[in-house]
Amino acid sequence: MAKLRGRGFASVNYPTGMNLGGDPSQALIHATTTGTFVVSLSSVDLGQGIKTIAAQCAAETLGLPMGNVLVDTADTDTGPHCMGTFASRGSHRVGNAVIMAAAEARGVMLEVAAEELEVDAADLETDGSGYIMVRGAQDKRVHVTDLAMAAHFKHGRTISGRGVYLKEPSVPVPETGEMDPDSCQAHACTVAVVEVDDETGVVEVLELFNAYEVGRALNPAMATQQVEGGAWMGVSHALFETTEPYYPLRDHGPRDFSAYLMPGPADIPSQHSVILERPAANGPYGAKGIGEMTANAPIPAIANAIFDACGVRLTSMPFTPESVLRGLDALRMEEPC
Repeated sequence: MAKLRGRGFASVNYPTGMNLGGDPSQALIHATTTGTFVVSLSSVDLGQGIKTIAAQCAAETLGLPMGNVLVDTADTDTGPHCMGTFASRGSHRVGNAVIMAAAEARGVMLEVAAEELEVDAADLETDGSGYIMVRGAQDKRVHVTDLAMAAHFKHGRTISGRGVYLKEPSVPVPETGEMDPDSCQAHACTVAVVEVDDETGVVEVLELFNAYEVGRALNPAMATQQVEGGAWMGVSHALFETTEPYYPLRDHGPRDFSAYLMPGPADIPSQHSVILERPAANGPYGAKGIGEMTANAPIPAIANAIFDACGVRLTSMPFTPESVLRGLDALRMEEPC
């Protein structure tokens, strides 16, 4: 009896967004009297960080600090339209819509600043700290807070913008089946190192090595967190989670979360993650969507690692101790006497 170590890998490419009958998202942005730019969305932040990404896209496009941006995702009844938070589409669709809205708002902001400073709007630039200034004459400037006050109470202007990103529907070419169902594709590879106890059948994932090509990582720290959080979900699918352990029979299925197994702190493997950047031409600042794909590659990587360790090929999740032991028994039955 021994603990057998194995290594396996798997790769995945994953589409950003869906075809549907068109896949749009809208964004609205306006400046308050204090110079805070409110980005209104109907896109829901499930914890993946779309509010942060939207704020970054708005701040970068406006040329202002992120502290001057407030993202509101409060109400789908009154907010601009969004198809939803699914299909790894949030950063791509919403980011593009926010950039369009912020670009329009920036144009109005520079027009008002031009009136305030009595210059041509084409001669103005932002410094990223909150000031709009004349290019080459940095002492001639106005802060966005003062500018917003002047826009409202002196010039009677609303600094605002609208944005929408639409992935138009694509219909297959009848002769070839050719179509364009998504906007771009991200790619990834995971290597799993596991240990299999051939006496108990228990599988332990020791390490995961993740490499993800994500277009451009708008927020590298959040991208890494999403990769490693998704890998945790992959481990959970591979080794723990099941609602129907004896499908199609309903026996012994968990009835609440006290019986629905997921990895605990002691089950989490060491992870090593690398983000690769190949910007997408149609992505917001080159970004692609990576939300759902992060749980995909770890599962077959773990299955391949189990096979490498003990020769058992498992094709149904979860890879339970029982299924490992049954696989080992089958291998022994095949051995010549």
